[in-house]
Amino acid sequence: MIGIVVVSHSRALADAAVALAGEMTDPANGPAIKIAAGLDAETFGTDAAEVAEAIGAADSGDGVLVLLDLGSAVLSAEMALEFVDPDVARRVRISSAPLVEGLVGAAVAAGAGADLEEAAAEAEQGLMAKSHHLGTGQGAVADETAKPRQKDEQDQRNPGKNWGETAVTREVSVSAPHGLHARPAARFVQEVAAHPGVQVRVRNLETGRGPVDGRSLTAIATLDARQGHRLEIQARGAGAEEALDALSDLADSGFGDLAPARATTAATAPPRTSPGTVPSSGTGPTYALEAAIGPAYRLDPAPELQDYTAGDPGDETEAYDRALAQARRELEQLRADTETRVGGAQAAVFDAHLAMLDDPALDEQVRLALLEGVSAPDAVRAQVSVLRAQFEGLTDVYQRERGADVSSVGDRLLRALAGEASPSSPASVTPERPGILVVHELDPATAVQVDAVTTLGVLTVAGGATGHGVLLARARGLPVLTGARAADTVEDGTVVAFDSRTGRLVIDPDEPTREEFEALLGERADARRRMLEHADELAVTTDGHAVLVKANLASVAEAALAADSGADGSGLIRTEALFGDRAQAPSVAEQIAAFEQIAELLPGRTLTIRTWDVGGDKPLPFHAHPIEANPFLGLRGIRAFREDPRLLVDQLEAICRVAREHPLRVMFPMVTTVEEVDWALARLDEAAGRLPDGRPDALEVGIMIEVPAAALRAEALSALLDFVSIGSNDLTQYVLAAERGSALLEGLTDHADPTVLQLIRDTCTGVAEGVEVGLCGDAASDPGLAVLLIGLGVTDLSATAASVPAVKDAIRTVSLVDAQDLAARALQADSAAEVRELLRR
Repeated sequence: MIGIVVVSHSRALADAAVALAGEMTDPANGPAIKIAAGLDAETFGTDAAEVAEAIGAADSGDGVLVLLDLGSAVLSAEMALEFVDPDVARRVRISSAPLVEGLVGAAVAAGAGADLEEAAAEAEQGLMAKSHHLGTGQGAVADETAKPRQKDEQDQRNPGKNWGETAVTREVSVSAPHGLHARPAARFVQEVAAHPGVQVRVRNLETGRGPVDGRSLTAIATLDARQGHRLEIQARGAGAEEALDALSDLADSGFGDLAPARATTAATAPPRTSPGTVPSSGTGPTYALEAAIGPAYRLDPAPELQDYTAGDPGDETEAYDRALAQARRELEQLRADTETRVGGAQAAVFDAHLAMLDDPALDEQVRLALLEGVSAPDAVRAQVSVLRAQFEGLTDVYQRERGADVSSVGDRLLRALAGEASPSSPASVTPERPGILVVHELDPATAVQVDAVTTLGVLTVAGGATGHGVLLARARGLPVLTGARAADTVEDGTVVAFDSRTGRLVIDPDEPTREEFEALLGERADARRRMLEHADELAVTTDGHAVLVKANLASVAEAALAADSGADGSGLIRTEALFGDRAQAPSVAEQIAAFEQIAELLPGRTLTIRTWDVGGDKPLPFHAHPIEANPFLGLRGIRAFREDPRLLVDQLEAICRVAREHPLRVMFPMVTTVEEVDWALARLDEAAGRLPDGRPDALEVGIMIEVPAAALRAEALSALLDFVSIGSNDLTQYVLAAERGSALLEGLTDHADPTVLQLIRDTCTGVAEGVEVGLCGDAASDPGLAVLLIGLGVTDLSATAASVPAVKDAIRTVSLVDAQDLAARALQADSAAEVRELLRR
């Protein structure tokens, strides 16, 4: 009999998949199934040596089928074949089948006597079944008796059968800032559900993912559709055209996930937040203390239900239906409470949770498991694990963290199955005395319900900084430290102290450390008041060196916040974000209007407009872009317009026209060679030729220094320019060969790395005479690092709007000589960690 090897990043996922397969097979007559998953029981990853060992253990001479989840699991499996005996390797089949469905199908087939090829084919039918399931619009929830679909209905759902003959098609663009993640996907599903006679399927034209079921929230969300991606929507049935019209309108609104920049005015821009709160974006350290000290308190986790007594399939289906009804009531109440207490935008996350309850990818799969005799808790837990893994396999960091929403819904269902109510009011999650909440992951419901007075801060053991729960908590002014694994074993009542700016966590601090944190909180409260009082003043070092601190802007609303924060202009206006909500390219007149609106909010202050920066992780809806194997090394920035510069020239015309009335700079991104500088200047002259008086004399011209080649040839590239601006985010990524969006490489992408600092220094000393050197990006938003940058020779900084007061305040506390001494010591450091230690002294 053949053997099977399961390769997964998660040991828990692999164990659950094997357990599920065991429910479908006869243990006495089934195949040997071996697991090679996780680097240990808790750490995600795959190990080729472990895979090779599992293959050897599973092999009985009849062949081994290897099933795997995603990404590096494929590489590990392929490498494992180099470690095993060649004769064994020849009878190993690595399958592209889906892990869970493929494992069940292959195990059943092998138990029935199938050989390797037959079992592999059966596993890949699992992929076909999933494609059929996700690829059509008939996503109706199973009926009250949870009967399986009839064959003719399944045939009707086949995405490859008759769709092309009967469906109508529409193409839309994704303009939401974070793509089609759970919340906008929920709005999509809700709109599809409003047309019950219409079947809908969706495909991501940029990545080729899909088609998927238009009624499945998780299927839609896991299309990995990012801002700028194009979606193909097909619909059929009575009212198909009307449904497509409605979905197109929804897409034009960013699926409800953005407010178009052109419609935002100063009157609607966010006001300066009051002390103790954080802008709802969660950006910047200006307005929050971002530290806390107090006794820990924990919320009870979702019940394990170890003593759960399962009934027959009918009983379990009834229990599941009751849990769904309870969860729906709780979420509807939560949504209403959140809208009242926090705001409509934040409340929308619970629309996504409600949509998950009706999602075929969750509901139908749970019901099928119930029919097979699986208990309701096990069925819910297993399917939530599968869906969570799908999110964690996405490439976009923000969308990966939407998987926490799936877990939150699953926990709510498990509580309901245990006969418990999930926390439904602030009283439910309020400690008896002020303290720090410790949770494994901060779900949105908890973030909304905690009492912001008695809860001094939040520690999460897992989860990232952009999870919905974390964003909601920060919107309420709560300090949050994420990924604090050391807090996992903290008991209730144990005093903990943390500083989310530095990532420092101290459990059971001694008296001197407690006093240190109390002093830190007092200092930050005083500093916050001082920052805000002097935000509009120029930043001048103690020895008289003035530094302009500008703001990075992506919208008119951010310009209003920048004005309120005392920004000395803008060192970076991200035009691809400013107009990213557009399905069609903005006209010259529309661009002029937007630029003038920003200029009026920052009167007399210089604005630096970066031309379209597309490619990599920044697609543009109205600019066709090829799918590239390595987009960060592909047609990025100015390279994307070499074949067809019309969009660029139109934008340059708008910039020239606005520059006649307002102080402007224009900046070209991703420039690497002198020839590219010459080409960009020629396009600027072409655009200026459309004006009766040509290029405005006051318009300054520069480029971004983002790649090592540009930093090393700064003089040659800047000879005809007025300024250069170092893009710290991309420069760090390219110098260290570490993709900035990868959570796995987070420790490598530190702007404080001495090699990055050396290239910044080389740029400052290497530019042509008279050329100014600015820096925009996350590095400029770090007050301590900002001081170091001034010491390296950077003449002006462009930070997040919210962090401007803090950066100015830091500059005022040092002399230029001290900053230069700090820079010299940092350049001699061996690591980013050593530089960070210098900044803390």
